[in-house]
Amino acid sequence: MSGQQNNTTLEQQEILDGIRWNEAGLLPAIVQDDKTLEVLMFAYMNPESLKLSLESGQTWFWSRSRGELWHKGGTSGNTQAITSIHYDCDSDTLLVKVKPEGPACHTGEVSCFYRELPLGSKAVDNKPAEEVHSAEKTAGERFEVLAELERIIAEREAERPEGAYTTYLFDKGVDKILKKVGEETAETIIAAKNKDNAELRLEVSDLIYHLLVLLQERKLPLDDIMAELSARHERPRRD
Repeated sequence: MSGQQNNTTLEQQEILDGIRWNEAGLLPAIVQDDKTLEVLMFAYMNPESLKLSLESGQTWFWSRSRGELWHKGGTSGNTQAITSIHYDCDSDTLLVKVKPEGPACHTGEVSCFYRELPLGSKAVDNKPAEEVHSAEKTAGERFEVLAELERIIAEREAERPEGAYTTYLFDKGVDKILKKVGEETAETIIAAKNKDNAELRLEVSDLIYHLLVLLQERKLPLDDIMAELSARHERPRRD
């Protein structure tokens, strides 16, 4: 800690001295994508992990379950380059904005908050934020997440990071992948029959992810699928 202390600027140290750590000596940290502003994950920092984050420019946390420092992406490669750290008016919570290298969630999802709790009948009837943002994006920007997801899945197959859900699928083989595709297809159908768009959005996202895993297992590039769709669109209509 003494070596780290010397690397801390006077301004940083003054702020650190004013931080209100909880009774366990920890501080909640909300991690947000600097570009999309999507909340990626929630974790805790202790004084040492916060200083390591400041010094390295990447996120470090304190794992309460393992009782040790945790460098996000140290094993999986899904590191988070810090662009800014804000602290709230009570100095007891951090907002860490990052440029993520890969998904934040161990399941392979971009964000740990990928599941939605349905609201009651009194909920505000409004379009999801994604729909508003998608209208403002170009066609390339709208679908760049698919290319990124395809890249990450290929990386998972090659590197097989321990504990990653995508690694688990590739280790189990094509039969397991096909079973998941079937399950997600069925759940998509159920969500559509229930006329629940919030649920449908989640199930279609899961289905697309597992289809991309299947394409990678079969070594069929997504570009080939897009080319097929494009060719169909250009064919003369018969009706």
